[in-house]
Amino acid sequence: MSVPPEQHDDPIPARAGVGLKPEHYADILDGAPDVGWFEVHAENYMGEGGPPHHYLTAIRSRYPLSVHGVGLSIGSDGPLDRAHLARLAAVCDRYRPGLVSEHLAWSTHDGTYLNDLLPVPYDDETLRRVAEHVDEVQSTLGRQMLLENPSTYVQFESSDLSEIEFLTELVKRTGCGLLLDVNNVFVSATNHAYDARAYLDAFPVEHVGEIHLGGHAEDRDDGDARLLIDAHGSAVADPVWDLYAHAIARTGEMPTLIERDNDVPPWPVLEDEARRAERVMRARGSNRVSAR
Repeated sequence: MSVPPEQHDDPIPARAGVGLKPEHYADILDGAPDVGWFEVHAENYMGEGGPPHHYLTAIRSRYPLSVHGVGLSIGSDGPLDRAHLARLAAVCDRYRPGLVSEHLAWSTHDGTYLNDLLPVPYDDETLRRVAEHVDEVQSTLGRQMLLENPSTYVQFESSDLSEIEFLTELVKRTGCGLLLDVNNVFVSATNHAYDARAYLDAFPVEHVGEIHLGGHAEDRDDGDARLLIDAHGSAVADPVWDLYAHAIARTGEMPTLIERDNDVPPWPVLEDEARRAERVMRARGSNRVSAR
């Protein structure tokens, strides 16, 4: 499929950005912090008006914006919710984001929305279905979308492709880009006992348009083995910072989001993490070790 031309009214710079939360509207508008961009969850701005749009319009006038969806259910067995897709298109038309992304996951069944992002098997049938859904999204939005690698807690016996093979073939079929969530890599690698650095070494970084950094929680499974949960409620952990440096050495300088959705701290805490990401980016990104 030929990918629609990207519509970057205000491209996302190769800097650190922060997920926009209502708790920080005043800090941003009053303090004009030196961050590269902000990202919003599309579903929080699908209403017609009200304070969320008032504040986002003001912030968008000063900063580039990325839109990250959590409700398209790209991996669902059934068709996409076209009303939801239309609402996403309306958000993009209104705010003209530099990047639009979604998760490689499913979250709907028989018209019911589930409060989770659930994994998909990596097989030919799923690949065909996800590719069709990505094509529909890109055609509707008139732009390329990025698809995020998931954090996973179970693996399907029916999978006959690796996650990287699945993502690489999906890019080939649809022309979509990829969102590399480094915390998700660490979470999945820990849960399934594989080498996170080896995963990053094999990742098709030439198709990455954005990186996410977030926190995770630790638990124990039924067999008392260590289990990590992609909780987005804590600071980026040191092993994830190390993986980020490894990733940046491959990708080069790249838009990088500090993601915090739960237990949101005061603005200066997130601003400090964004500054740390930029230090890593400048130190490692100029010494990229893989050719694009």
